[in-house]
Amino acid sequence: MTAPLPIRGASGAQRPRYEEGMNFAAVLKETRGGRDLPLPPLFAEPPADLAERARRALYEVADPEFPISIVDLGLVRAVMADEDTASVTVHLTFTATACPCMDFIEWDVRQRLLEESEIRAVELVTVWDPPWTTAAISERGRALLRSFGVAT
Repeated sequence: MTAPLPIRGASGAQRPRYEEGMNFAAVLKETRGGRDLPLPPLFAEPPADLAERARRALYEVADPEFPISIVDLGLVRAVMADEDTASVTVHLTFTATACPCMDFIEWDVRQRLLEESEIRAVELVTVWDPPWTTAAISERGRALLRSFGVAT
């Protein structure tokens, strides 16, 4: 059995989150109930840099419980990139400290970003300050949730 992949928390301590080789893709597909994620927003300009390219890619990562992106849900707090090393660091928060979807979201973020040819490494940092509230949901996210019958 392989060692769990480390995820760094805001304190800097690494914590094992999921086992390498787990088939989260199948589980995520099942949780979406066949619903497709809404298309990412249309941008007038190409991404200015690697961090912006990564942030835009995260519009294709859905929260497993809601059919909207983690960006629109307000879970992505920051995206930073080092162009020289082709590495991206994403600061994520979650709706609750005991969020049952943390592993799925972290796996999906890593997988999606590594699909970008310009990205060679991904670091995820979990942040809890400030705590997530519904105020973090984007206007686009609110409209999408309303279209699915979820009050915001």
